Amino acid sequence: MPKRERVMRMSVEQPLWRALAGYRVLTMVYAIGLFVFAYDVFVRPWVAVGYYAVLFVWTLATLPKVASAAQCTRRFLAVDLTLALTGILLTPVAVSHERIVSGGPTLPSIWTAGAVLAFALKGGWRWAAFASTPVAVANIVQRGTPSRDTVHAVLLVWIASVAIGYVVEVARASERTLARALEIEAATRERERLARDIHDSVLQVLAMVQRRGAVIGGEAAELGRLAGEQEVALRTLVSGGLLPVSRVSEDAAAGAVVRTVDEPDDDGPVDLRTLLARYAGARVSLAEPGAPVPLPRAAARELAAAVGAALDNVRRHAGEEARAWILVEDEPDEIVVTVRDDGPGIPEGRLAQAEGEGRLGVAQSIRGRLRDLGGSAELISVPGQGTEVELKVPKGAGKARGKAEQR
Repeated sequence: MPKRERVMRMSVEQPLWRALAGYRVLTMVYAIGLFVFAYDVFVRPWVAVGYYAVLFVWTLATLPKVASAAQCTRRFLAVDLTLALTGILLTPVAVSHERIVSGGPTLPSIWTAGAVLAFALKGGWRWAAFASTPVAVANIVQRGTPSRDTVHAVLLVWIASVAIGYVVEVARASERTLARALEIEAATRERERLARDIHDSVLQVLAMVQRRGAVIGGEAAELGRLAGEQEVALRTLVSGGLLPVSRVSEDAAAGAVVRTVDEPDDDGPVDLRTLLARYAGARVSLAEPGAPVPLPRAAARELAAAVGAALDNVRRHAGEEARAWILVEDEPDEIVVTVRDDGPGIPEGRLAQAEGEGRLGVAQSIRGRLRDLGGSAELISVPGQGTEVELKVPKGAGKARGKAEQR
């Protein structure tokens, strides 16, 4: 049984959350260690002991909250930042004023940066800037005056948190873009697998029914004709991979944009095969190269319209039962499309007579279109042996015309 491809999403920011969890634990131990080694300078050590007890329990109990963006809730962020601000404002109560003036650390010390970084990882640089502001104000308030060391520390935390928040936003956008590209690739591979299955089974059965029905005749012949039409329809659907896939996935606010539009840009080339595929049917066979046949958009449309006009003439003059063949050739300097039918052919002088009577189907719909593109249309018809129309278009045709139409 064939295996279906599945896109596995990987979080590029997950290592940052693990690093944040480790940072919070280490900085909590560091803050408590500073208190232990500088216990003698605390004028009210019991205030510091109470705060560090709460900090210790909170840091360890909330480790699951900093495991991912989904678990890190806004309520947790608010309480976490409040705990950091409380520790900063309690510093003048616990230690002497001389220690504060000399540049001593606050009670939470660098643990405060972890609270700000949690905002950055959760919501990006805007959230980081929001959380850094009250931290800056609290540091200035507890110091009494905005000293050089205080301003330096505040700016360092603010810039670092904003930078990390921006990096997180870029990482998330890149992750979404990559995941979307992998989804499109997986869908394309699945389409190719289904196309192979259809080609190996359904199309072969329909082709066999068409052949056997034509041999048996009667009602079986009608069944064979219907099977032939369905075979052509399925074959056209399978080859629909030639058309660009219409997929749009945008998150402009987050910076992720993946867009594949239904048609190429107006200035870009068009695969002629995609325009001629709609003419294929039970009585119209299309033979084309295996590689794309690019032409400027204006030239491709005019050439396809000329082919349609030639097929209209086949149905009108050779009858609904006539068969037609379209052959596409990609030459080095030009594209050659040949339309041939098995009808009775055109009597000599009939085209000139039609033009004299004002019926300009071949003259205008076919030759006129090709002449405007710098190409040519040659019609060869032998009574009783069908008609052949050879259309030639230079590969650079239609560029100047298309630019003029855009103006």
